[in-house]
Amino acid sequence: MFKQFIHSLQGDEVYMLLSLFIFLAFFIGATIAMLRMKKSHLEYMSDIPLNQENVESN
Repeated sequence: MFKQFIHSLQGDEVYMLLSLFIFLAFFIGATIAMLRMKKSHLEYMSDIPLNQENVESN
């Protein structure tokens, strides 16, 4: 069944499926990277904007 689907694809459909696979691969990779990060690193990164000493006030 999958082979029949692949053989019936035309030019535009190939690009559509390729972009879908790239999209999914990127977000699956980003999710895996986020889940593997240490909690201490995440806390450090979230506190960076609050710990700036030279904040410009308008």
